[in-house]
Amino acid sequence: MDPKRFVRPPDHLSPSNSGMETYKDFDATELYCPACKQAVPVRKRLLLVLPEGDKYEYLCAYCAGSVGTKIDRDNNPLTIIS
Repeated sequence: MDPKRFVRPPDHLSPSNSGMETYKDFDATELYCPACKQAVPVRKRLLLVLPEGDKYEYLCAYCAGSVGTKIDRDNNPLTIIS
């Protein structure tokens, strides 16, 4: 065995730096639309403001049909002003 073949990966690719804390939130850019029968670009629309977070709806950019939802959970608690 040639020890030069076993090269250590660069530090930016090591598993310790690629943890879940790097990516906390993803937004869809394309989703499958059952009406168009293909993956299409989507628009994100605020649907509801809930105590656990904001609920968004993804709409097809071509037919404006609903193709999915997402709840964006906030770390900040909701405070009620009275």
